[in-house]
Amino acid sequence: MIVEFLNRMGIWKIEPVLFFAGCLFFVVAMSMLVIKKYFKIQVSKTFTVVYSWADVLWSSFLMGFVIISFVVQIFKIPSSSMENTLKVGDYLFVNKFIYGVGSPFVDNGKRYMPWRCVKAGDIVVFQCPPEALKSNERERGVKKDFVKRCVAVGGDKVEIKDKKLYVNDTYVEEPYVIFEDYNIFHDSLNNDNFRSHYQKAWENYRFVHRDCVRDNFGPVIVPKGHYMMMGDNRDGSFDSRFWGPLPDKYVKGKVLFLYWPLKRCGKVK
Repeated sequence: MIVEFLNRMGIWKIEPVLFFAGCLFFVVAMSMLVIKKYFKIQVSKTFTVVYSWADVLWSSFLMGFVIISFVVQIFKIPSSSMENTLKVGDYLFVNKFIYGVGSPFVDNGKRYMPWRCVKAGDIVVFQCPPEALKSNERERGVKKDFVKRCVAVGGDKVEIKDKKLYVNDTYVEEPYVIFEDYNIFHDSLNNDNFRSHYQKAWENYRFVHRDCVRDNFGPVIVPKGHYMMMGDNRDGSFDSRFWGPLPDKYVKGKVLFLYWPLKRCGKVK
């Protein structure tokens, strides 16, 4: 519980905690084995119990380190932005290696050996960009993860007209999308005086507090190496419409499988 809190606050990452804990128990177990084997001492019952636990724990921690760092991660849905595809409290397995694995010790934005790139339609877990955090969260160095659907990749033209999504001037059928508010906000920013600055303003996070881009947005071109991320609950999602294109360096993995609650478990589409 303490580790999870520190991880959420950005003070520790869970991966190095597991790694160093595994190494510590490995050293303890091997030291006790050497003492038992080479010093020919009569070991007590307590000694045997401690050695057994240390031997189990070092392998468990290191296996957990490998799995969480390079294979899958557990993620809990914190908000309603992806309803009805994903609901608050759902638990997911996230495929961490499909887009490439990063360093478990350093957040340098680099990933290695990707199986494939992020595609439109993928439901992606990513680190929340600093610009999407509240000012007090940025000051405290808070790091949090978001889950959204990728609707466009670098080079795509994106536009929203009266809640309808168009990518490269083609209307996108989205049967998974819901709307909670039938009122339509008109984009007061995209007028003749502002149009030439619209793309740059979007890329520079100028729409963070602009509700007017919710239902009518763009057109913009997603920059190379970036993605347009949006929640399936379009009226209740704080996403790329507001905080801009997502840089590839923040991507963590693709949602793979919903495992809780049991009545809804299965592959997520």
